[in-house]
Amino acid sequence: TFNSLASVKGIDLFTTNLHCNELFQVLVVAGTESMAVTLEWALSLLLNNPHLLKKAQDELDCQVGKERQVDESDLSNLPYLQAIVKETMRLHPTGPLLDPHESTEPVQLGGFEVPVGSILFVNVWKIHHDPTLWADPEEFKPERFLSSRNEMTGFGGQDFAFLPFGSGRRICVGRWMAMQVLHLTLACLLQSFEWSTPMNEPVDMTVGHGLTLPKATQLRVLLRPRLPPHLY
Repeated sequence: TFNSLASVKGIDLFTTNLHCNELFQVLVVAGTESMAVTLEWALSLLLNNPHLLKKAQDELDCQVGKERQVDESDLSNLPYLQAIVKETMRLHPTGPLLDPHESTEPVQLGGFEVPVGSILFVNVWKIHHDPTLWADPEEFKPERFLSSRNEMTGFGGQDFAFLPFGSGRRICVGRWMAMQVLHLTLACLLQSFEWSTPMNEPVDMTVGHGLTLPKATQLRVLLRPRLPPHLY
């Protein structure tokens, strides 16, 4: 607590308070928008692929049932749901450009001479849509993350074909919390409701402007309960 820190000799309470406030702001700003954008893209992709939406709900019905709500302990038994989240983050990374880096010495990269002091960005969006790395990169195929080639692909940045959180020392420190929240929130939404669009029209998938590449238009849906009333 701040009171206990204040009693420690040499601790500047104002500086500590300032650092804590900055940390909380980073968690809120970096976490809320990126997760909300990812969830909106995931639901949009599923609504445009109702057979995949049904497959995800069938998995939930099989592993969790309809007599209780899904919880964190169930997530490890929902590989298809996890694959949906990965495929959403591949198609629509909320960090399309990683943090800038500066070259400390002259290097040759991809046939280009990079002088010292150059500012470099990693284009994650381009990597995630590269046909030499991903078959049918523009298609929404969660099954690709269940194949023997990609089933171990995670969020730790070791696989440079999939970098939704970056890699190395500057990898997103909140990635594990983000994944738990994304998986559990999407699982709850899919378990609790039947999803459709007004007039069963396809969802507009136009990408809007912004650092997180949100949808250009808001997602509008119709919901019907699919669980017993006492679970709501």
